Amino acid sequence: MIFDKIVGMFSNDMGIDLGTANTLVLVKGEGIIINEPSVVAVKKDKFGRQKILAVGHEAKEMVGKTPGDINAVRPMKDGVIADFDMTEKMIRYFIEKAHSRKAFIRPRVIICVPYGLTQVERKAVRESALSAGAREVFLIEEPMAAAIGAGLPVKEPQGNLVVDIGGGTTEIGVISLGGLVICKSVRTAGDKIDKAIIDYIKKKYNLLIGDRLAEEIKINIGTAMPLEKPLKMIVNGRDQVGGLLSSIELTSEDIIEAMKDPLKEIADALKDVLEKMPPELAGDIVENGIVLTGGGALIRNLDRYLSEIVRLPVFVSEEPLLAVAKGTGKALEEIELLQQLSNE
Repeated sequence: MIFDKIVGMFSNDMGIDLGTANTLVLVKGEGIIINEPSVVAVKKDKFGRQKILAVGHEAKEMVGKTPGDINAVRPMKDGVIADFDMTEKMIRYFIEKAHSRKAFIRPRVIICVPYGLTQVERKAVRESALSAGAREVFLIEEPMAAAIGAGLPVKEPQGNLVVDIGGGTTEIGVISLGGLVICKSVRTAGDKIDKAIIDYIKKKYNLLIGDRLAEEIKINIGTAMPLEKPLKMIVNGRDQVGGLLSSIELTSEDIIEAMKDPLKEIADALKDVLEKMPPELAGDIVENGIVLTGGGALIRNLDRYLSEIVRLPVFVSEEPLLAVAKGTGKALEEIELLQQLSNE
């Protein structure tokens, strides 16, 4: 107990947005200090033991390009831990990197998790962080963290609706008086949109491309609705008929078609939440509108697309990619808020 108090004096509280695509780490008083892909590259020795080669940006560069004895893995899938061991190693790496590898520092850590995570999955996240060197672990749900990070008045007696589109899940939450009134989590988000682009190009152009290129296409020319001047991009891949390398020109019109099914799933989930809205909060949402956060919020015209479907104002938050991480930072600043929001 005394030892924990002494260690606590040296620790810096941390917030971790443990995402399927990217992990952001925020240290109290310093802000966001790490923003790296949630990827770990491992190498197996002749005895089958795994050695960590790289984590984050360096590991992502290896995806799809590794020899047989090296494997680049994403330990998070659809917003949950798919590989407990690799997740623990990844969290340990980020904690040590955040504190310049000072092994004696044991920070208090707050981690964002998708809404609807089972108790088993929550336990896995908490144990990963504790095994990685955390002194104490709090979990808060992503829609709440996103709303706080987007600057919404979550403590007020009024309804706020946030849609957080990450890599593995889309989290939709209605917040009032510091709590989630309604929430829905769907496993349709950035990864599923990337897969839809891969499938579309394969079906229409007989061209095989990888995950990283699909993400680049989404970022460079992706749009939810037609643009005044369509965007174009040359895409290289392997012809699945002849087997030779080939190039095609894609337009933003192609990507509208490619993304239509996953975007409709997100819109349907939003409509479902709106249909369950208590009448007392409905008026607030009509007045305040809907706020988009997460990487998916950056898809061109997605705000307009959703607005036309639900007939409500839709806004993209400032720095949507950082909203969840910023929300954890604000929760760290206010210990009472942290304890209120934590799902123990």
